Amino acid sequence: MDVFRIRAGSFPRFVAPFIAPLVLFFAVCLLLGAILTGSTPLGVVIGALATAILLAVLTAKHRRLTAGTVVRFSPDGVELTDSYGFRVHLRWPDITRIDIVDTQLANPRTMGRLGGVRVRAQALRSVGLIGWGERTLPPRLPGWMRDRLARVPVDLMTGRPEVAIPLGEIDPLWERGPMGDWVRRHRPDLMG
Repeated sequence: MDVFRIRAGSFPRFVAPFIAPLVLFFAVCLLLGAILTGSTPLGVVIGALATAILLAVLTAKHRRLTAGTVVRFSPDGVELTDSYGFRVHLRWPDITRIDIVDTQLANPRTMGRLGGVRVRAQALRSVGLIGWGERTLPPRLPGWMRDRLARVPVDLMTGRPEVAIPLGEIDPLWERGPMGDWVRRHRPDLMG
């Protein structure tokens, strides 16, 4: 069995989908701060502090995610677990393809006013394994995520949901490294 964790230096990729919402958050806080204090410079300080606090929350979430996210390769298959309680398991014969995996870390709902600035947090896109597998969800799950997972296709023969393991989030060059070696050894047909 081999165990892999998210590589160092992944924070910029993690925070990238949140840049537009952070900019909108800063602008809203700046305006509210300037209106409530009657001072534009003080509004800038309030906006910057509020945005820095939100960025600190994202940093803490990233640390928890990187510390707890583990991918295990074994002769049975591939398993991903994280510190939030998610577990995804794919047996080698049940992997259907290597493809783009969209990992949605925040509610994909658009924020902002109609006719004004509108932003939303984009999904992280990476290459990974997709197939019919097992999925364990944490007890506390946001409604938007529960709804999204309820719409995932299910294999008619086995009743298992289509699941994905975003190996590119662990290592963007996984196909050339030890993870790619595992896939080549057990499912060479997927590597083309």
